[in-house]
Amino acid sequence: MKKLVVLFVMFGLLSGSCVSKKKYREMQAKYEKAEKNYKKFRQNYTECKVEKAQLQARIDALNSSNQNLQKALDKCINLNQQGNVNISKLLDEIRSSNAYIKMLIAENKKKDSLNQVLKEQLTKSIKDVNANDEDLDIKVKKGVVFISLSDKMLFKSGSTHINPQADRVLAKIAKILNAHPDYEILVVGNTDNVPIHTKCIKDNWDLSALRATAIARKLQTDFNVDPKRITAGGRGEWQPKADNNTAEGRQKNRRTEIILLPKLDEFMKLMNQAPQQ
Repeated sequence: MKKLVVLFVMFGLLSGSCVSKKKYREMQAKYEKAEKNYKKFRQNYTECKVEKAQLQARIDALNSSNQNLQKALDKCINLNQQGNVNISKLLDEIRSSNAYIKMLIAENKKKDSLNQVLKEQLTKSIKDVNANDEDLDIKVKKGVVFISLSDKMLFKSGSTHINPQADRVLAKIAKILNAHPDYEILVVGNTDNVPIHTKCIKDNWDLSALRATAIARKLQTDFNVDPKRITAGGRGEWQPKADNNTAEGRQKNRRTEIILLPKLDEFMKLMNQAPQQ
């Protein structure tokens, strides 16, 4: 702007003095060129200001985006660290659970092996007893040992008094029971569905329970089986082994089962060894 003022002054001075036309035209051309350059510079200056403002806006946006990205990165790093901790903890729990499962499998195999040994001992012990497979059956099922005795081996029809000839087989069973004190003993009475009602027996359920307690008491008093190991109960006619509509089926259903199973406290010990979550 100052240059233009100077040019105007010079132009005025020159106009008032004697100068040649050629000199005047030269100065006039310089003036016009200067004015043109001024306008160009002025436009460039304005454009630069606009561009500067745009660049500053972009810089501010990039800074804001950079801050957001940094926050997201910090969050990802934090989550990743937490994830690593959780994964490590999960792996430890999986290893612990696998070890516990292996222990349970080993214990189960051991129990199955003991059950098979117990079954073989019982079978060998009573092999000289005069009884067929329907009267005396020993099997391993669902992790326990089942000894099924028909009622004709143990009782008279409708009675809870044990036959004297039953002592022989019960004595052999009791000997094996006493040799394996780690097993609980469950004595369960079963009947057919033929109704019964006497002065001392109300129904089949009553009969099955009284027969079970009679066997339990016999094992305790005559053969020294620890009563703390024994539980007695009756199922009556409600869990038949065969069809009650036939005489043969009813005969199979009239039975007493002596079930040998691992002690509950041993099972609880295993459960207490489970990995803590």
